[in-house]
Amino acid sequence: MDPLCSLTLLVKHHPLVKVHIVFVVFQVVDELKRMMDIGFPIAAMSIVVYLKNMILVVCMGKLGSLELASGALAIGFTNVTGYSVLSGLAMGMEPLCTQAIGSQNFSLVSLILRRTIIMLLVASLPISLLWLNLEPFMLSLHQNQDITRIASLYCRLSIPDLIANSFLHPIRIYLRSKGTTWPLLWCTSLSVIIHIPIIIFLTFKLHLGVQGIAISAFVANFNTLFFLLSYMFYMHVSHVSISKPISSPPLLSSQQEKPSSVKTLGKEWGMLIRFSIQSCLGVCLEWWWYEFMTILAGYLYNPRVALATAGIVIQTTSLMYTLPTALSASVSTRVGNALGAGQPSRANLSTMVAIGMSLASSTLGLLWITLGREKWGKVFTNDKEVLELTMAVLPIIGVCELANCPQTTSCGILRGSARPGIGAGINFYSFYLVGAPIGIVLGFVFKLGLVGFCYGLLAAQIACVVSILVVVYNTDWERESLKAKSLVGNNDTCDTLFGHVEDQTIKCEQGIVFLNENK
Repeated sequence: MDPLCSLTLLVKHHPLVKVHIVFVVFQVVDELKRMMDIGFPIAAMSIVVYLKNMILVVCMGKLGSLELASGALAIGFTNVTGYSVLSGLAMGMEPLCTQAIGSQNFSLVSLILRRTIIMLLVASLPISLLWLNLEPFMLSLHQNQDITRIASLYCRLSIPDLIANSFLHPIRIYLRSKGTTWPLLWCTSLSVIIHIPIIIFLTFKLHLGVQGIAISAFVANFNTLFFLLSYMFYMHVSHVSISKPISSPPLLSSQQEKPSSVKTLGKEWGMLIRFSIQSCLGVCLEWWWYEFMTILAGYLYNPRVALATAGIVIQTTSLMYTLPTALSASVSTRVGNALGAGQPSRANLSTMVAIGMSLASSTLGLLWITLGREKWGKVFTNDKEVLELTMAVLPIIGVCELANCPQTTSCGILRGSARPGIGAGINFYSFYLVGAPIGIVLGFVFKLGLVGFCYGLLAAQIACVVSILVVVYNTDWERESLKAKSLVGNNDTCDTLFGHVEDQTIKCEQGIVFLNENK
């Protein structure tokens, strides 16, 4: 008998089956709506940030080819050595924050937020020293002196941006963990709108050139930070005060208890730092791989065409990455909140819905990049050689997207369930032990050039998505829920890692409203 007919008969004779099917469909639709409520503003915000970066590059191009080359070098250097590191380190707070919110341990969320900001500010110190010494470093690698001089100036003026990002990344994750993502979009959009006249005024009216571009970039981030803080403090959306420290729990009079307190403090910081390093590696290993392939493109037969095409590929993948990033953030929030609240079935449902959305999103990405590759290439250049190579590699990048979107989404699942180290390990062997060797062999040995590098990327993405989906499929959600309870616990628990932190700022009624906003 036809399976559909069998299902129809089953539903007809067993009303409970019908009720169950309707209930499951309702749950899926409800989860889909909640995930889109979180993810859509994040995707839109990513596009706004992408446009802001495009404005920087366009202004550099208007200044001249020397400034454009210098800016490209500086932006690449700051991304690899600074922004990617801070972004990755900040993600270490995500599993703790989302699960703590799910378990209503709100004072722990405040504690994690402040500690992450402190950690990023400390990490910014060695990054600042590196940026200050860019010029001698690049000259030792025999880079062009004029390009290096302007690039080092851009890096030095970008150091205040490290301070802004040290606050911005944790605050964004904090709000996202609550499911409050629309303010992120509005604040970022407002700062970018203000950014346009500022960059024009500093760069062209005051004739500051590259200096004006660098200054306008960190001013835009400080504006975003100011708007977000204003939203949190004056609109009373943040239910956890971050303006005043949480008083420590009273210690026993006996001095023997003090070493135990210090030991507990060390464990807490150790847990946050461990998650941060693992998340940082997961982000940076993939990010650095693209930069590594770009450097290798300079050693191909026709480096001018290869590097120009590589630039278009990076811009394309950056734009396509907005949807996977939004899905990854959404599912991380939903899974973390569900596990913290002791709802493993809800975490499993969020996972299934997110992976389904990622497959649909990646299919759309493949169709867009394959069918529109010629028009998209002409947005960047009219050079026939570059366009030819671009049209050859973009379909491969489109196929990569079929694996990239589920892979990125699954990384969010691992973060939400406090397993970022697994994602970092998978990224390492996929990109550096599989993708890089295949790309180098195809590119140099078989003379496929940049096309060979793209096939290496495809191999890395396939290895990555297969491995990470196997991990997700074999997840024991009941066990992960128990782990979440032992990690962040509840306000009334005293045997968890962070259990000694008492809830001194949140009333019960506020906590209920807080959770209802995120469900």
